[in-house]
Amino acid sequence: MADIREILESIYKGIQPAVKECGFSPVYPDGADKSAAPITESSGRYVMEFKGENKAFRIEHFNNRIFLYGVAKEGEIKSADFVKLDESLLEAETANDKDIRYAVNNYTDTLVETFGTKFVKPVKSKLPAPVSKAQAKSGAVSYDPNTLANRFTAIYPELREAYKENCEKYGQFLAEDFFLNHGNAKVIEVIRRNNDTEMKRLFKLFNEIYSDGTNETQSLICVTILGSLENDMELLANCAEYMSTELAQPVINVNKYLASKAGKGARMKLDNPPPYKPKKQKKSAVSKIGM
Repeated sequence: MADIREILESIYKGIQPAVKECGFSPVYPDGADKSAAPITESSGRYVMEFKGENKAFRIEHFNNRIFLYGVAKEGEIKSADFVKLDESLLEAETANDKDIRYAVNNYTDTLVETFGTKFVKPVKSKLPAPVSKAQAKSGAVSYDPNTLANRFTAIYPELREAYKENCEKYGQFLAEDFFLNHGNAKVIEVIRRNNDTEMKRLFKLFNEIYSDGTNETQSLICVTILGSLENDMELLANCAEYMSTELAQPVINVNKYLASKAGKGARMKLDNPPPYKPKKQKKSAVSKIGM
């Protein structure tokens, strides 16, 4: 399949249930055939736009990449208001039915999760800022635990409030507290269900963050999160197809160790982490001299 218009037509047809469920309608250029996909093209950039009440999204293909953008706000919606929800490689010359099905499933999930419940638009807040993909890929900064949680709760917005409460309660993000009390249950639920689309989304996140993450972040994924599988062979088998080679071996080794006699103490500490103790503030030089 070498025609990007045909690919976008197929994606358009596939996401129709999600478009209707989330209250969107396609935006057609003047004089366009409204029985086809609402595709516009300019300088090699192909766009499909959709609008609903106080919300909009668009799918855009350019330079062998396909993007999903969205926005929810009252009043006039401008191009600068859109937030990138998804980005992936899609080469028209090599794309096949499997690639199209993946895009349809991915966009369906994202639209329903984002607009079917509520859209969390990035705003200025006291939440710690996540590391961007561009920063991580450039090597300037590595992914930290907060970035993992931030993107994890974008996939599972029902956990977003728990993430915010964690940051507000401690004045910083405590990763073990969040995942042990909230995130791990969702991870195990998804792995146990073993739905192909859900597993791809979850492990796409884990694989990427692990590959370009700090040592602390890698330990969080392998030990705190996937170590909670407790060496369950069925659950680990479910993960095998989706874990990258880089991630798979550490996860297997951690599960084996935590299930062994030698790892009993580590398992107890993992299940019962010490209570959080805020760092003591150092006395200023002024207070030390009694002024």
